Amino acid sequence: SSFLHTVWKAVVGATDEVPARAYSQPWYTIDEVDFWPLHKAACLGNLREIEIILSQEPYLLDIKDSAYRTALHLACANGHVDVVRLLIEKKCTLDRHDSKQRTPLLKAVQCQEEECATLLLEVGADPNSRDLYGNTALHYAAYHQNLSLAEKLLAHSACIDAKNRSHHTPLLLAVRNNKEKMVEFLLKNGANKDEVDKSKR
Repeated sequence: SSFLHTVWKAVVGATDEVPARAYSQPWYTIDEVDFWPLHKAACLGNLREIEIILSQEPYLLDIKDSAYRTALHLACANGHVDVVRLLIEKKCTLDRHDSKQRTPLLKAVQCQEEECATLLLEVGADPNSRDLYGNTALHYAAYHQNLSLAEKLLAHSACIDAKNRSHHTPLLLAVRNNKEKMVEFLLKNGANKDEVDKSKR
């Protein structure tokens, strides 16, 4: 079907350093291999279809596709908050990792789907989970200069000085990418400015 050839949200590549595309290309790509009807419905936000599928086959709730993504990952990446809410009500696992080691919360923040991220935080998703680049949700919020999401993450105990594989804290990432408002916000909330000083030596 045309759906199976549609490009959704994807990140490709992995190195010891964090490539720029980890931040600038957050979307998933969909392939028909191991892609279940539940995943398609989650991508499209088809709430009724998801309800039918799970009423008949509840064991599919946390089923993974070939890239280890669950319906929750796909709903979060595409901003379908009603689907996210339904999956949570069905007791889905909140912190499963996809092939890039991203949880649904990480994916929601990376894709700037704030309503989905907020809902996940409210029900206990881990704000300090790291992807294969070592980034936390706060790194992605900092990169996109999303002050509202950053504030919510910190309110739910996100580590403000977490370092990724390039040894960048969210503050240093914000500095390197000229996110002045985020720099000011993080410093105001106690980020360690010494990490920025070290990077300049």
